[in-house]
Amino acid sequence: MEPPPPLQNSLSECHRADVGSECHRADVGVRRSTSHSFKDDKLKDKLYVCSAQGTRVKDKRDVNVKKHRAETRFECLARMKISLTQTSKYAIVDFYSYHTHITTTPRKSHLFRSQRRLSTAIITQVDMADASGIAPRESMEFLSRQSGGRQNVGIIPLDYKNYLRYKRTRRMETGNTGCVLEYLQKMKLNDPIFFPAIQVDKDDLITNIFWNDVRMVVDYDYFGDVVSFDTTHMKNKDERPFSMFVGVNNHRQTIIFGDALLYDETAETFMWCFDTFAETMSGKKPKSIFTDQDAAMAKALASQWAESCHRLCIWHLFQNAAKHLFHEFHKFNDFTKDFTNCVYDYEDEIEFTDAWKKMLAKYNLQNNDWLKGLFSLREKWALIYARDTFCAEMTTTQRGESLNSVLKNILVTSMI
Repeated sequence: MEPPPPLQNSLSECHRADVGSECHRADVGVRRSTSHSFKDDKLKDKLYVCSAQGTRVKDKRDVNVKKHRAETRFECLARMKISLTQTSKYAIVDFYSYHTHITTTPRKSHLFRSQRRLSTAIITQVDMADASGIAPRESMEFLSRQSGGRQNVGIIPLDYKNYLRYKRTRRMETGNTGCVLEYLQKMKLNDPIFFPAIQVDKDDLITNIFWNDVRMVVDYDYFGDVVSFDTTHMKNKDERPFSMFVGVNNHRQTIIFGDALLYDETAETFMWCFDTFAETMSGKKPKSIFTDQDAAMAKALASQWAESCHRLCIWHLFQNAAKHLFHEFHKFNDFTKDFTNCVYDYEDEIEFTDAWKKMLAKYNLQNNDWLKGLFSLREKWALIYARDTFCAEMTTTQRGESLNSVLKNILVTSMI
C-alpha cells in the first residue's frame, strides 16, 4: 500500500510557539523538531513530527545497564510544518499524515509525553499533598478519581515523582541552607582541622557538601592505602545520596575517612568529590579503591585517580550476575561453581582466560552481552589481577553499606 501524498492546509491564527501540542489531539506522540526565527526573535516556522520519527543512535553506554529502554523510533514520516505567511498569520504549509507504525488507542494516548502537562492546578494539589505528608501513590489515586480516570489527570505517576524530586533538589530553603552553614562553622570552631567543602551551582545554591575531621585525617594517614567508596541507598528527604570513604585499621575495624552529601551521581559530581577528598589528605591518593559497578564512578576515577587501582565490589558483581544470568544459575547446578572459580581460584592469567572460555562454551554463553562487558573489566574484579596489589583483604564495599543502620540513627533527614 502506497503512502498518501503530503497534504497542505491552512490554519487560523495560532500565536503560541507550542501550537503543535495545543492543536494536536491524536493517538500518537508529537515532538518539536526544527524551527527558524527572524532577527527580532519572532518565530518564522516550526516543524512538528511524530514521536517515532527518525532512528535512535547506537547506545554507547556500558552493557551492564540493568534495563534498556524500549525502542520508540520507527522512521515515521508524519509531520506538520507551520510557517508565518505574508499576511502575518501562521498557517500549516506541510501536513503528512502517514505513520509507519501502529498507533495506540485513545485510552492510552495520555501516556505520550506530548499529551501530558503539569498544570498550575495539579502543581497546587501536589504541593498540598506533599506538605500534608500524603504519599504520591495515594495522591495520584485521588487525582484519578477527581478527574474521572487516570487518562484525564494530565500526568502519570512518573511526572508526579519527577516534580517532587525537582522541587526538593533545586529549591533549597534559605533557612535550611543557613542551618547547614551554621553547623559546619560550629564544627570548624571546635576542631581547627575540620575541613568542610561546599560546591554551589550558577545560582549560588548548594549542590555538594564534603567534610572530614582530624580523626579521619590521622586514620587515613595510617590506614589510607585501601579505600571503599559507596553511595548508600539511604537518602534524606531531598533524595540526595550520602557517600562515605571507608577503610580498615590494623584490628580489622571499620574506620571512616570522609563523608559527602551529593547532589546527584554524575561523573562531574564524583570528580569534585574525589578531588576534594585528596585535597584534604595533602594530595595522598589510595593505592586501591573499591566501588560498585557504576560507570560514572569509573569515569571519574580514571580521570582524577588514574594511579589508584580501581577494584569492583565482588558482592555487587554477584548480585548483577544473578540478575543477568538468572536462567543459568537456576538451570545448571555447576554454573555457580564455575563462575565463582573464575572470580577467585586461578593463579595464572592464561588459566583464568581458558577457564572463562570453557565456561562460555559449556553453557552456550559466547554471545551474552553482559558477560562480554564483564570480561572487558576483568582486571577490576578477577582476583588473579590483584595478587600484586595491596587490598587489605577487602573485596567488597560492604563495610560502608553496613553503616547504613548506624547512620539512620545519626543523620537528621531534615538537615537539608
